Amino acid sequence: MREAADERFMRRALELAREAARWGEVPVGAVVVEDGRIIGEGLNLRETWRDGTAHAEMVALAEASRRVGGWRLTNCTLYVTLEPCPMCAGAMVLARVGRLVYGASDAKGGAVESKVRLLEPGLWNHAPKITSGILADDCAKLLTDFFRERRARRGARGEVS
Repeated sequence: MREAADERFMRRALELAREAARWGEVPVGAVVVEDGRIIGEGLNLRETWRDGTAHAEMVALAEASRRVGGWRLTNCTLYVTLEPCPMCAGAMVLARVGRLVYGASDAKGGAVESKVRLLEPGLWNHAPKITSGILADDCAKLLTDFFRERRARRGARGEVS
C-alpha cells in the first residue's frame, strides 16, 4: 500500500519537475503529503524568481506550512524527484518533516546519502525517515535529458559551458 502511494505522489512530483523544465528551470519537483493528501507543491523556481533558495522542496515546504498554519510538519512526507541539497535537508530538520521520499540520487550535491549525510539519525534533534529510489530511473532520465538538451543548445550557439 505504502509503495503504491509513494509512486503516486512521486509521479505528481515528476509532473511538477516537467513543468519546471518547460520554464527553463532545472527539473525538480516536490510535494508535501499529510494523511494521504497533498498540502504543498513546489517546483524549482531559482531562475524565474531570481532566488537561490527557491528550490522545489523549499517552495513545497513553505506552501505546506501556510496550509497547516504552522511550521511543524511532523506528520508529513516530503516527496522530491532529486536527493535534497544541504539547504533543503536543513529545512526538513527545522520543519520536523516526518518522512522523506526521493527519486534520483545526486552525487554532486546530495545531502542525504550521496555527497554528505546530513539526515543521519542522532545527528540532530529530529531527522525524517528516509526512502530513496522511488521512480529513480524516471527522475534521473528527466534530469539527464534536460542537461543534454541544454548543452546541445549552448554548443549550437557556440557558447562555452
